[in-house]
Amino acid sequence: MVTPVPAPTQPSRPRRALVAGSVGNFIEWYEFGVYGYFATIIATHFFTPEGGSDVEGLIKTYASFALAFFFRPVGAALFGRVGDRIGRRPTLILVICLMTVATTLIGVLPTYATIGAAAPWLLTLLRILQGLSAGGEFGGAVSLMTEFAPPGRRGTYGAWQSFTVALGLLGGAGMAALLATALSEDRLNDWGWRVPFLLTLPLGLVALWLRLRLDETPAFAAATGGRSVPVRPPVGETVRAIALGAGRVMGWSAAGYTFLVVLPSYLQSSLNATFQEALIATVLANLGFAASILPAGMASDRIGRRTVMVAGAALVAVLALPLLNLVQDPGAPALAKGAALFGAGAAVGLMAGPGPAMLAEMFPTTVRYTGLGLAYSLSNAVFSGCAGLIITEVVKRTGDVDIPAYYAAATCAVSVLALLTLRGDDHKKALR
Repeated sequence: MVTPVPAPTQPSRPRRALVAGSVGNFIEWYEFGVYGYFATIIATHFFTPEGGSDVEGLIKTYASFALAFFFRPVGAALFGRVGDRIGRRPTLILVICLMTVATTLIGVLPTYATIGAAAPWLLTLLRILQGLSAGGEFGGAVSLMTEFAPPGRRGTYGAWQSFTVALGLLGGAGMAALLATALSEDRLNDWGWRVPFLLTLPLGLVALWLRLRLDETPAFAAATGGRSVPVRPPVGETVRAIALGAGRVMGWSAAGYTFLVVLPSYLQSSLNATFQEALIATVLANLGFAASILPAGMASDRIGRRTVMVAGAALVAVLALPLLNLVQDPGAPALAKGAALFGAGAAVGLMAGPGPAMLAEMFPTTVRYTGLGLAYSLSNAVFSGCAGLIITEVVKRTGDVDIPAYYAAATCAVSVLALLTLRGDDHKKALR
């Protein structure tokens, strides 16, 4: 018989866990956003030797982007095993150190023009390190937040993980827009793109300080009971839960990256938008995303994860193509285009708000860090990391500019089916 884990009694501990978990997510997604927003510039500096094609360079840039995502599951398995064995706190400290160092080094990396073919390889190596750390970040942060959450508020606490994703993407977009406005195009291309990566260093130091002040979660302490090797459920049971969890969040992964990160480069390469226009579009989509996340998490604490997440996935599946066609229409009013982008982001937020708590509730404490981290990172590796590569390559080969909508709609349709397997009362039960 599984004994429910008691809720923490000190009010300051859940709040401290919320902040310490959130700041790492912010840094991770700030960097991934910056990389996506500056993809065309990075392609020129690292993946486009003299005489090379700009589109080819962009595809290679996204290939490096995708490779980092494929190392996320490795990081989730590696750090998840450590986190389920020795605790959430020490593992998250290690993860934030690795993430900060790898991201900061991108800001000082020499380009192809300086060191030749070594440049893209060094950049790819740093992206791999980021992928490993990001894989360890999600499982640990969500475990931390949900295990410290007061009764009946796991959806709200877990939603902060997704909310700080939105803040990170908005922070990256805001920094890119600020630099694009303040610097000439030559200066931005020359050295300005490095600034956002270098800013990760002070942010990482703040995150490290916060995590050093953390306590271990009461759920982990109760589950291990002082044992060095916690008792774990059968491997087959965990593997099935990971596969189902990945299916439930694949629409969130694919639609999120399509509308929130890949959009700037798609608008520039396929619709001939300016860098500033593409960033404004992305900011609007991310504002919609941010606006719906916390309300969605709170709603899922009242009416269940299934209802809220199915609504978000179904909205994307049905509306992705009409919304994208509106954005593509040169005669459509700017206000209508802005509303479409905001709405697309908000629909993704309906999945992202309850998603972390939903995943946490699928796994017992002794494998939660590993299980939810792998479910999320596998989904992201396939459906987020490959989004830019797939969309750019297929649009190039077919000339069909509706490909992003088809991609988001198809993955969300599959997620609807997986989400319907959720029980309506899972949100009311204690964590195992």
